[in-house]
Amino acid sequence: MRVALLQMTSSDDPAENLATMQDMLHRAKGDGAQIALTPEVCNCVSMDRAHQTAVLRHEADDPVLAGLRAAAAELDLWVLAGSLAQKADPPEPRFVNRSFLIGPDGAIAARYDKMHMFDVQVSETETYRESSGYAPGDRAVLAKTPLAVLGLTICYDVRFAYLYRALAQAGAQILTVPAAFSLGTGPAHWQPLLQARAIETGCFVLAPAQTGTHRAQKGRARKTYGHSMVISPWGEVRLDAGTDPGVYSVDLDLDTVADARRKVPALTHDRAFTGPDT
Repeated sequence: MRVALLQMTSSDDPAENLATMQDMLHRAKGDGAQIALTPEVCNCVSMDRAHQTAVLRHEADDPVLAGLRAAAAELDLWVLAGSLAQKADPPEPRFVNRSFLIGPDGAIAARYDKMHMFDVQVSETETYRESSGYAPGDRAVLAKTPLAVLGLTICYDVRFAYLYRALAQAGAQILTVPAAFSLGTGPAHWQPLLQARAIETGCFVLAPAQTGTHRAQKGRARKTYGHSMVISPWGEVRLDAGTDPGVYSVDLDLDTVADARRKVPALTHDRAFTGPDT
């Protein structure tokens, strides 16, 4: 199974980002990929809620989603739109951060809304309150495809191990973690968190990431860490894309999932317990 991770520096212009992704998907297909994965918020990286309100769309009329579906069908390619920022259905006033798995026929095979919101103060100058602009999801999503069984997650989810364990125990062979990781946390936490999720579950982890300084028409520009990664079920780093945008392809042998779980069958060793007392 050949996978392609698209490492991007998305701007706050959805049309521009769609054109970039269409070109990258053609390159991924040309490199033999069977599935290509984009980063989180690949359609629009913006810190300005007013600008987001002006340019984002509902799922039904989102030209970026339509363009990705058309590209998947044209190229006969599975596409994971790591996430698109979109307007939610009324009465929810906030946006949604939604991952779409698109089949090679252009149909939407699965949707997942990011559950865990990035509400943190990394430093005195770096604060995020994702929940002020985005509504959290409440459902874990497993996607069964002819290629593999995928468990869908997004970025900050990676800190919540129980989600990944549930996906693996439900049958996931591959866990997807599209991200726009911050510079404040990325150098310390990105790789070890991805490796931990792979080792704990015996899954491949595919983590396409945003990178660099994101051009903004309004509001302040955002910077992201990059380092898109592929981690094996044994915790080995199969790909570290560094900080340059591009298309990065890797071959996966899914037999290694079963092999890792045979050697360390931790997914079958859960124990009921009481406490701790408070």
